[in-house]
Amino acid sequence: MRLRCAVLDDFQQVATEVADWSVVADNVEVVAFDRHIEGEDDLAAALAGFDIVVTLRERVPFPGSLIARLPRLKLIVASGMRNSVIDYAAAEAHGVTVCGTASSSTPPVELTWALLLGLARGIVEENTALRSGGPWQGTVGADLHGRHLGLLGLGKIGSRVAQVGLAFGMRVSAWSQNLTRERADEGGVGLASSKEELLGNSDFVSVHLALGDRTRGLLGPAELALLKPTAYLINTSRAAIVDQDALLDALYEGRIAGAGVDVFDIEPLPADHPMRTAPRLLATPHLGYVSRANYVTYYGQAVEDIQAFLAGSPIRLLAPR
Repeated sequence: MRLRCAVLDDFQQVATEVADWSVVADNVEVVAFDRHIEGEDDLAAALAGFDIVVTLRERVPFPGSLIARLPRLKLIVASGMRNSVIDYAAAEAHGVTVCGTASSSTPPVELTWALLLGLARGIVEENTALRSGGPWQGTVGADLHGRHLGLLGLGKIGSRVAQVGLAFGMRVSAWSQNLTRERADEGGVGLASSKEELLGNSDFVSVHLALGDRTRGLLGPAELALLKPTAYLINTSRAAIVDQDALLDALYEGRIAGAGVDVFDIEPLPADHPMRTAPRLLATPHLGYVSRANYVTYYGQAVEDIQAFLAGSPIRLLAPR
């Protein structure tokens, strides 16, 4: 009897196309869900008949209460090698193996610059006006050359964002709680003495930090108040790093020039969520990792994880951090 595998949040309906699932077809029946399943009760009902679940990033939480309601569940495969919404202790207690895949690399960098450039040059407004017969040249663009780009975080993604900023002729500096002078020098960027200095001096601020106890709510009302009224904030990292209510207040009150956001406190974003109608906001539906190359990696390695699990030698095991 074949095991049943649920692939969650396959919005583009490509999960079974970008990877070769035929290698497990004799042992596994794959069912892809192209709509998000919200709430524990609905998840428990939808996944009750499955032995394996493949989930994207941290969109679907797997608390102990849900895992306990899925007695058939044997394997969870999550894209990426870090996941904070899975109860690993509960998984172990119920005999559920948890595996990951390689993480995304360049797409978050590319999307960061797509949002930043889109904001700086009013791309959406100008395109909309041009196609609808609106005013010709209705916005005044913000220059990048010579402007100050402040990076919260200078890791794998932040350092690549920095290199693009330098190529544009921007002055780039960075800050994080663990960033050293040596690491900043390696990246060719300045080291801000404090978060407050970085926020107050930057024309563009981009967030590239992992979400944790020290970074949750890192940018609250007081921090956002330090931004110049001409400054732009970009967040392609995690929504909870920026106080969402404080950001909405800053946008509605015009205290910053704009924000580019790819991550939200609730995903998918409800139809009546204020982020859908906020002014000065360029928003995308968490597209940072959504590219064909990444999907080939995610789903290809998910198949590898399933193969290894079936062979009794699981690979890419995830653990709490």
